[in-house]
Order: sequence, then structure tokens, then C-alpha cells
Amino acid sequence: MWILTLILFIFILGIIVLVHELGHFLWAKAFGVYIYEFSIGMGPVIFSVKGKKDGITYNIRALPIGGFVSMAGEVYEDDKKVPKEKCLCNKPIWQRIIVMVAGVTNNFIMAILILFVTALIWGSSSLTPKILSVEENYPMAEAGIVAGDTIVAINNHKVNTWDEAQIILYYKNKDDQYSFTIKHEDGKVEDYKITPKVEKDDEGVETKVFGIRVDQEETTGFLNKVKYTFEKFWSIVVSMWLTIVGLVTGKISLGALSGPVGIYSVVGESAKLGVYYIVYLIAYLSINVGVINIIPIPAFDGGRVLFLLIEKIKGSPINQKIENWFIGITFALLMLLIIIVTINDIIRLF
Repeated sequence: MWILTLILFIFILGIIVLVHELGHFLWAKAFGVYIYEFSIGMGPVIFSVKGKKDGITYNIRALPIGGFVSMAGEVYEDDKKVPKEKCLCNKPIWQRIIVMVAGVTNNFIMAILILFVTALIWGSSSLTPKILSVEENYPMAEAGIVAGDTIVAINNHKVNTWDEAQIILYYKNKDDQYSFTIKHEDGKVEDYKITPKVEKDDEGVETKVFGIRVDQEETTGFLNKVKYTFEKFWSIVVSMWLTIVGLVTGKISLGALSGPVGIYSVVGESAKLGVYYIVYLIAYLSINVGVINIIPIPAFDGGRVLFLLIEKIKGSPINQKIENWFIGITFALLMLLIIIVTINDIIRLF
């Protein structure tokens, strides 16, 4: 079983990275940028071929956790053998921005297409956080909330989907009390203060339990499937953003994050559940990769776009030493974060 999981793990990460890097590659090529290398994976090269017409080296590397497109003049003119007009740094800023955001755009497009296909094959459902049932002797029932009610907001955060609601409920909360804004079936809106019941599993892991099941009412019709596709896509984007905000504000601990080892475990669990879950996981991770990469941090694509916008505003490029310093520092911090998250993943695994 672990061999199948490993193959799926490599395939899933590989396809997500390939689609992302292909975005950078195709647009850079379209704008006439000189490209040295197109690599899927990181670390030692295990397969390499050189294009006869374009002269680009295409590599597959040992570690399936990333990839890159090596272009001339990514930051400044670093190769005098390459004509100036083929250096990325000498292209119009709008072209450079398109090259930088093309990877994220590809990830989002792939995710949208996958979500649409899953809706066509396996069906679609309403994402509204409408309560299907309420368990007796649990906090929500004791507060007077009933089946058919809809969650409008939690802790003053408006929630449009159950995905978003679950992230807010995962936040650390003062006194562990949550404020719910509930819309009843008659249209009346009321606020409730709920303190969840804390239950432990056999391993002693604590879980906050509110005692509700949320309705996932099936929707039919082509237009509803299109609607579901874009609503689900945006719901995952918002959930990812709420997670990032939670990490920055300390409402979510680093222990909640998963790295390569954690993703490997999720792939294994998804494989047990069936094809739908594997396909959905590709879309979910693709959106995650897109959202993370668009964050305006120097080591990410969003950081490169930020530098380009600053260059446009000030009318001249940022000092290369300063830019390289920021990129180096943030990259080192990211590597440290990955190490910490991986250690946590291994601890949870064993």
C-alpha cells in the first residue's frame, strides 16, 4: 500500500508543480525570454534532455517538492552572452508581471476545471452552512438551535460556506466561547453564545464538539454545477486565507500545518476513500499552492510582483543587493518552517 501511496504522492505533487511552472515557462517563451532550464522537482537531476530547437534543458529532479524555470535576467542582466532584449529584466513590467503570476493562474484554472469535472461526474451540493440535524445534550441543542437553521456568522466573521465556518471554529478562542449568528427558517436572526463540549479520543486528542451536522443538499442541473464549481473554488481560497490570518495572529498553531510528510499521509487516506477524493485533493492542493505563491513575500511569486510594482512606482529597479537580501532571508525562514512542520508531521505519524 505504501508503494501506491508514494506513487500517488509523487504524481499529485508532480502534476501541480508541472502546471505551475508551465505557466511561467509558456508566457516567458511567448514574450521572447531566453530560458536555460525547465525543471520539475528539486535536488539531483535523475533525467535530462535538451531541446533540439529551443536549446532548453528539460530536467526531472529527485525530490518532487517543487520545480523552477531558469530564465536569463530574472533579476538583472547576469549573462552577457544573452541578447539584452531576451533578458526578463529588460521586458516591459506588464510582461514580467504576467510571467510571475502565470504559475498561480494555471494552478487556479486547473483546480476550477477539476472541480467542474467532479461536479459533473460525482454531483454537486449546496455549500450554505445550513444545519441538517442537532444532537441532543450537546451545546447547540441546549442553546435552542434546531435543524433548518443557517449559520450566518461566527465570532463576527461572516461565513458563506461550511468550509469557512470550520476554519473559524478551529481558531483559538478566549474562554473557548463562540458567538454564533443564526438565521432561522422563518427569517428571524438571533445571536447565541456557545461553549463547545471537549471530548477526547482513545489517544487522548481533544476535539471541540458543538453537536451539529451541516446540510450538504445535492443540487442538479448544469448551471448549478457551474455555480458549485466557482463557489467551492472561492470557498477554498477564503478558507486558505483565513488559515494564513490565523497563523499570523496566533489563533492557529504551527502544529496544525502539514508539510510533505503530512501530505503523504493525506494522500494515503484519500486513496482508501476512492478516486473522487484523490481528484478533489489535486484541486485542493493546487489552490493552496496558488494562494501561498501569490502572497507578497520575496521568496514567492507574489513577492516578485511586489518588487515590480515598487519599481513601477519609483521609476527605477530596487537595489539588487537589497532584493537578494530579502529573498535570501525569507527563503531561509521558509526552509526553517518546512523543517519544523516536517518534524511535527513525523511525530504525529508515529
